[in-house]
Amino acid sequence: MSQEQKKEEFFKPVGEAAQEVQQEVNADESDVKLTGAADAMGHPVQEIESLCMNCGKNGTTRLLLTSIPYFREIILMSFECPHCGLRNSEIQPASEIQEKGSKYLLKVENKEDFNRQVIKSETASCKFLELDMEIPPKRGQLTTVEGLLSEMIDDLESDQEMRKKIDEKLYDQIATFINKVKSFINCEEGTLPLTFILDDPAGNSWIEYKPGEPQHKWSHTQYVRSDEQNVQVGILTRDQLEQRRRDKLAELSNRERNPSESVKVGTAAAAAEEAKGEKYISDATDIENYANEVQTFRASCPSCMSECETHMKPVNIPHFKEVIIMSTVCDKCGYKSNEVKTGGAIPEKGRKITLYCDDPADLSRDVLKSESCSMTIPELHLDIQEGTLGGRFTTLEGLMRQVYEELESRVFSQTSDSMDQATKDRWVAFFQRLQDALAGKVKFTVIMEDPLAGSYIQNVYAPDPDPNMTIEDYERTKQQNEDLGLADMKV
Repeated sequence: MSQEQKKEEFFKPVGEAAQEVQQEVNADESDVKLTGAADAMGHPVQEIESLCMNCGKNGTTRLLLTSIPYFREIILMSFECPHCGLRNSEIQPASEIQEKGSKYLLKVENKEDFNRQVIKSETASCKFLELDMEIPPKRGQLTTVEGLLSEMIDDLESDQEMRKKIDEKLYDQIATFINKVKSFINCEEGTLPLTFILDDPAGNSWIEYKPGEPQHKWSHTQYVRSDEQNVQVGILTRDQLEQRRRDKLAELSNRERNPSESVKVGTAAAAAEEAKGEKYISDATDIENYANEVQTFRASCPSCMSECETHMKPVNIPHFKEVIIMSTVCDKCGYKSNEVKTGGAIPEKGRKITLYCDDPADLSRDVLKSESCSMTIPELHLDIQEGTLGGRFTTLEGLMRQVYEELESRVFSQTSDSMDQATKDRWVAFFQRLQDALAGKVKFTVIMEDPLAGSYIQNVYAPDPDPNMTIEDYERTKQQNEDLGLADMKV
């Protein structure tokens, strides 16, 4: 081929190139056939020959691009193989990933609510709170609330015969659960309402809305996706997420940690001893004192019932709220106590704080543990129930050391003589593990759960978020409101 012919081959006239492209498009379109069927809005159903992933032969896929009222456009797909009989259906959004994730809530209160249409994309998860059940993300579906539950029942029942032969106890547990789900679907007495939550980070899922219904029945909220959710929907790769985390940790590690405020403040008892009713002058710490004096009032000593003094001072903790430090000292019997109470209104929700301690410096973080707060450290098998130790404003090390001293002096030392050797060894191993944590040799997780949201762990990177700390607000249960005296409170 001459040089001139090669030029003609590579640089064709625009008209000829356009004609070839059009012929290719027409060839592709010839593979897509119209079935003659259409939806109510006139959108045609098309079909195309496609490969069956089960037998390797060709089957038929039918496509329908349609629009859902009060939602957006979607693509319905149905595949059928005439050779092996495989059938499946799927739904995909016809629009892009939304700017924010979507969370829908539906209160199922009658049989009609089970017939609500549900669009569940491949990134969405479903929760049924009263059933304590979650359906993880999988293929996209256009179904109903009842359809989701029925499909789950079919999946469980399909393996029941095999389970009965292998593990009869598991078989009975699943059979009981299946009967419970069926009782909800049949709307038996005492089952409804059922709370259904559909959470989709991509924002392309939906629960049918009926105009004019009560506000509590259906709700839709949008939220900003986390980096983990961006990985889930495909916006970020796992490598990009890890790189972001490394960059953030590197940035925070170059900053100075905020100093502990509890060390600066000291105990209210010491301040009260100096003041003894006199005006208390601020010690020029970063904490703002609303009233620069210690209030003193007369009270009865809980030990000897004699008259004693209780000192009180309000203190504002940065990035948290106002607290009241109280100290009681009895000159007659020597009784001493100090505790912290949070000020302000009762929050609408409880709060759960989780801190992963991977640095010995984390032991110097300020901790405010209210009377209503429970604290758990799974790695140390330590569980402090509500009311234990009362209210405390100290450091994490101070709180853990107090737990160690209380258990060692009041429980172990006084009862170790009557313990069997195995129990004694477990206590010794527990104290050794706790000492290792106090020495910074063990990494552990602190979980503080307070239904009154009156507890606090210092964020040493404030006002920036702490990479090792998560804070979650949650709805209090009816029992918690009852125990806290909030159920019958009238304001």
